[in-house]
Amino acid sequence: MLQDTQTKDRKFTGWHALAVFVGAFAIIIGVNIFMATKAISTFPGLETKNSYVASQKFDNDLREQRALGWEISPTMSGETLMLMITDEASGQPVEVRDLGGILGRATHVKDDQEPVFSRTMSGAYVAEVGALDHGKWELRLTATAADGTPFRRIIELYVPRS
Repeated sequence: MLQDTQTKDRKFTGWHALAVFVGAFAIIIGVNIFMATKAISTFPGLETKNSYVASQKFDNDLREQRALGWEISPTMSGETLMLMITDEASGQPVEVRDLGGILGRATHVKDDQEPVFSRTMSGAYVAEVGALDHGKWELRLTATAADGTPFRRIIELYVPRS
């Protein structure tokens, strides 16, 4: 006599519920750990050491910077960054005592570089920055006026696809 091979009805037991529960939470925790690791590894750092002290000086610094009346026009040409710093009132180029900054991405520091600017005969400041990948770049510019007034500005640059 041949017996029919029947498939047994599978029941959803407590062990199955536990496996689903543990698996779901393992996925959630794994994704959270991955996202937290990515967030920490790409964080560029603090803008200021003490935000309270910086906020107390902000209005005065802003007033002094506006009193300088500088207008800054950035231009990228190949691997050269050019800054034209002019006086808004006269339109003439401004000579600064010290000019520097950090050129990089807003989201991470691995591409950061410190361009070295030199003044041209036309009054513009130029720096060789190499071939920049396409996308958004920021120049965190720091300068010192002839009278010693500090000047800071974040200048956004967009490099198109070539």
